[in-house]
Amino acid sequence: MIYDFLFAPFEYIFMKKALIGCLCLAISCGPVGIFLILRRMSLMGDALSHSILPGAALGYVLMGLSLLPMAIGGVISGLIVAVLAGIVSRYTMMKEEASFAGFFLISVGLGVLIISTRSNSVDIMHILFGSALAIDKASLYVIASVSTITLSVLAVLYRSLIMECFDSEFFHMIGGKGTRNHVIFLFLVVLNLVSGFQAMGTLLSLALMILPALAARFWSQKLLSIIILTIFIASISGYAGLILSYHLNLPSGPAIVLIAGIFYLLSLFIGSRGSVLMYLKRRK
Repeated sequence: MIYDFLFAPFEYIFMKKALIGCLCLAISCGPVGIFLILRRMSLMGDALSHSILPGAALGYVLMGLSLLPMAIGGVISGLIVAVLAGIVSRYTMMKEEASFAGFFLISVGLGVLIISTRSNSVDIMHILFGSALAIDKASLYVIASVSTITLSVLAVLYRSLIMECFDSEFFHMIGGKGTRNHVIFLFLVVLNLVSGFQAMGTLLSLALMILPALAARFWSQKLLSIIILTIFIASISGYAGLILSYHLNLPSGPAIVLIAGIFYLLSLFIGSRGSVLMYLKRRK
């Protein structure tokens, strides 16, 4: 009975592909999510996740529900928003997070307008919320490629990203290339948001980055341990979300986000570092 509930669904090819895709996303999105939080860019990541919508929508209008053109369009529109927000913050009084907010709202309006010209309600739901169960071989290649690129780049920039997060003044004093790192990191964020597009949609693609990372921070203060725990939580969220989706006939993307949200809430209340439980113990 337990075996049938936990493992039998993955006898189907589409479930195996969905699981592999979610595991690749967990390995890739987890570390990116940690650095998003450490760099205080969580809300900026949300803006970027919505900024891929116009490009993905244009890819859909031109080529239909095909991941590659939608992914290319999403990367282009996400990078355009990132560059424009950077230019605005550099040459005007507007701070970067505020300029991201402005372009993000424009992107959402433009994306929804483009989708509405040539789509039905099913397509709109697929684009906005995704479907991990619809991951095909081409999608797996894209997700695996993005995961490989992300881990390789983070391995090269790991030390400099840590230094910039925890002591940015010292990093700049020793000649650290903060602007270069920032641009590369934004590119990685956009890539991972686009790779998660098929499984989670444009509205939920950020969730697999942020929620497991937030949960992991309540259990450790060592960065490597947090990264490993984040990947573990994201992987379990993907697996459990697919199980729920299969047995209860739920949309896979929201189910995965719900499980990750449960991990976050549990960690918030009973985590071993900085949680509500630890606060109450200190008050006694």
